[in-house]
Amino acid sequence: MNVEDFSFDLPEELIAQTPLPDRTASRLLVLDKKTGETKDCQFVSIIDELNEGDCLVLNDTRVLPARLYGIKADTGANIEVLLLKQVEGDLWETLVKPAKRVKKGTKIQFGDGRLVAVCTGEADHGGRILRMEYSGIFHEVLDALGEMPLPPYIKETLPDQERYQTVFAKNRGSAAAPTAGLHFTNELLEKIKQKGVHIAFITLHVGLGTFRPVSVEKIEEHEMHSEFYQMSAGTAQLLQSVRENNKRVIAVGTTSARTLETIVSEHGDYKEASGWTSIFIYPGYDVKGFDGLLTNFHLPKSTLVMLVSAVAGREHILNAYRHAVKERYRFFSFGDAMFIR
Repeated sequence: MNVEDFSFDLPEELIAQTPLPDRTASRLLVLDKKTGETKDCQFVSIIDELNEGDCLVLNDTRVLPARLYGIKADTGANIEVLLLKQVEGDLWETLVKPAKRVKKGTKIQFGDGRLVAVCTGEADHGGRILRMEYSGIFHEVLDALGEMPLPPYIKETLPDQERYQTVFAKNRGSAAAPTAGLHFTNELLEKIKQKGVHIAFITLHVGLGTFRPVSVEKIEEHEMHSEFYQMSAGTAQLLQSVRENNKRVIAVGTTSARTLETIVSEHGDYKEASGWTSIFIYPGYDVKGFDGLLTNFHLPKSTLVMLVSAVAGREHILNAYRHAVKERYRFFSFGDAMFIR
């Protein structure tokens, strides 16, 4: 299967540059995965699409202020660092720019030396492993010195950094937000609960794969970067119960979808589990871990378009995307949403 099979025309002006003032004010395109029929709604209508006994699975990861601007200790050259994932202790896998200036032993200073990063070697895909040296608590230092790592297609600044966090964000560790969850407010979640819909949480820390385009012609040759995931025993038991009662497990976002598929594929059911996943879901994959998917609109030829095509079929997805372009839906992280039922 070719990457070009997942291409579509997207006018640049449809890429949402800023979030709406009200999280729930976005639009919602409902897609029937069996028939391909679509319905235009407002996001608050998601409550009408859910039935008593269904379960929404939300990713409670919290985005780190992971972009740092520093200088090489020996030359004063400017270096940009993006933290991707914590390897162990104070060792972090990162992307650095310009990478050619950062070799093993290179020291990078941030905030007049409040934080110093020492390169200990290269990582996959051109990254660097950095050892962080600091006094006090690392996350407090990072909060003071780091910036929110907005996706490269967003050119506007974000005055309120919390708008790139979900209202239920808890576990620090992501390099990007699980953007389907950005549409929810605590009030909307409470109304959904009052309808008898369960709310469950998993964690997947979004990493390098979010920033990597598919650079091969045949999608089967693409390698996904690994990301850390975790599911509690309580969530696993709840999801088992939902399935036993013939109700739907609905993944909120592709990160939740990938976590559910990883666990069910490896264990045959929902189980308490944690580890690293590099699962790549594309057409031909048999989805087992969820019954519906709430997601944003994704980049042409991206692994995320391939994932939603595995859920609803490539033609249904491309037709829905053409409809979304025609109806001027807003795309990507701060854009509108799609519910595949």
